[in-house]
Amino acid sequence: MRVKGTLQSALYRLYDRRIVRRIAPGEQVPRHVGIITDGNRRWAKEFGTTTEHGHRMGAGRILEFLGWCEEIGVEVVTLYVLSKENLARPAEEVAALTDIIARMASDIADRETASVQLVGDLGMIPEPLRSQLIGAQQRSASGEPTAKLLTVNVAVGYGGRQEVVDAVRSWLTEERAAGATIDEALASLSEDCISEHLYTKGQPDPDLIIRTSGEQRLSGFLMWQSAYSEFYFCEAYWPDFRRTDFLRAVRSYGQRNRRYGR
Repeated sequence: MRVKGTLQSALYRLYDRRIVRRIAPGEQVPRHVGIITDGNRRWAKEFGTTTEHGHRMGAGRILEFLGWCEEIGVEVVTLYVLSKENLARPAEEVAALTDIIARMASDIADRETASVQLVGDLGMIPEPLRSQLIGAQQRSASGEPTAKLLTVNVAVGYGGRQEVVDAVRSWLTEERAAGATIDEALASLSEDCISEHLYTKGQPDPDLIIRTSGEQRLSGFLMWQSAYSEFYFCEAYWPDFRRTDFLRAVRSYGQRNRRYGR
């Protein structure tokens, strides 16, 4: 059994190298990858372990995933780790999940090559998670900027519809502060006005969005930004998501003809 596992690992490494050689630099590598890390609870159920253990295994996989992204030159990763709806789960699970997310964000901030950006409505995040997340973001921003190869958006308390509402509210507040009337503000409203007030303002829209666990929907993730994203759905639960699965997603992305409606 052990020999079989070792042989399988060796074959996967060879296969991974083949895929990497076929991924051309530049256009075939997505600048921004969004990832919906789905399936932690179902993975735990299938293995007869606790939900908390499933979430901890998922957090460990995220740290590996960021290394895979850095390896091929991805510039931005957005992690969908805690939605607004997730906060309605049983209190015991939410408490464990928030502790895991706080530790994960701290581990990302400790990476010399990554910076943490918080994406979501921080007002709905319970303490002490909110303060811990803000601390991780501030700590990662204090490093040497030139060494930061990867921006990691941690989506917590996130809802895609709420993001658009918040963007419109932020824009209207800005217009009012500038002395514009409602008619003047409406006359100047454009897609760019909304984009410039999103949580991800200043970043490229996601080129590739990956969702694990076999579900084929966005669940409100980056609804505005994903208008022309490519999607890749993987059957594996998130804790089982391998480097091979990621490279297959990137290769699939590179083989597509992105026409942007043209």
